[in-house]
Amino acid sequence: MRETTDDAAADNRWAVEARGLGKRYRRGWALRNASFRIPAGRIAALVGPNGAGKSTLLGLATRLVEPTAGELSVFGRPVGSEDTRTRWAYLGQDKPLFKRFTVARTLRMGQELNPAWDQEAAERIVRGGNVPMEARIGDLSGGQHTRVALALAFGKRPELLLLDEPMADLDPVARDEIGSLLLSEAAEHGTTVLLSSHLLSEIEDMCDHLLVLADGRVRMAGDTDELLPMHTLVTGVTDEGGALPAALAAHTLIEARTSGRHFTALVRREAPIGPEWQPAEPSLEEVLLAYLRSPQAPALLSPSSVPGHREDRAA
Repeated sequence: MRETTDDAAADNRWAVEARGLGKRYRRGWALRNASFRIPAGRIAALVGPNGAGKSTLLGLATRLVEPTAGELSVFGRPVGSEDTRTRWAYLGQDKPLFKRFTVARTLRMGQELNPAWDQEAAERIVRGGNVPMEARIGDLSGGQHTRVALALAFGKRPELLLLDEPMADLDPVARDEIGSLLLSEAAEHGTTVLLSSHLLSEIEDMCDHLLVLADGRVRMAGDTDELLPMHTLVTGVTDEGGALPAALAAHTLIEARTSGRHFTALVRREAPIGPEWQPAEPSLEEVLLAYLRSPQAPALLSPSSVPGHREDRAA
């Protein structure tokens, strides 16, 4: 009995875990051979260009899409298990709400549909934005609409919150306000967040974990403070004819750009940087853009983000 309890506790360390996950449509694979895990308590960014597989992954996590291959679990349980349904909440990009409902009636609906509903939290989120409780949903601004939708999601009191570009249609002020709300609510309750977004500045400010997809495959996964130090930006002078220096081959080259006789390259530093080059620490946005622009570069998954890592065996 003790062994079972320990195993359950170890499983709960991973909010989301995929092993060989794939989804194929008639047009081809939307997601293929995806293996990764997201630790509980993280605010994780799901990043990738259009068609990368982000929506497919969220569809698999919310049981709206059935996998073609592999498996997906939430807190150590198969995503299809009935006992996982109350542990997650999903907010799509369109944030569908009944336009003729008032805000108060919308929250009352959430209370009636969710046994563990937290009315106090939902009302706090709404009132924090000065949203009138008797206002109709259809009369709200974009920021107010998003705030009510997040109130519904947090009112369910999920352990995992799945968000599909929730702030894409907001102006900068409303985006900053909603971002602060998301951070404070997630921190207060230890909620794991998986946030799909194209706004790289938003990701850098909010997220501490990355899951990058391109062409239906995982390109990068891991904690930001684990991934960023693996990279260096180097600038220098090209060889005769404009070729990159042969010494760059000592590192894994992610992307290189040239301007006249000068080059700038993002590399995974695997040897000392020569004195003829100028090294610099890249920003998260620079690293993400380099991987998204360079699909031929080797994928990077931190050891802790790979299922079957030695931490599993040690646990």
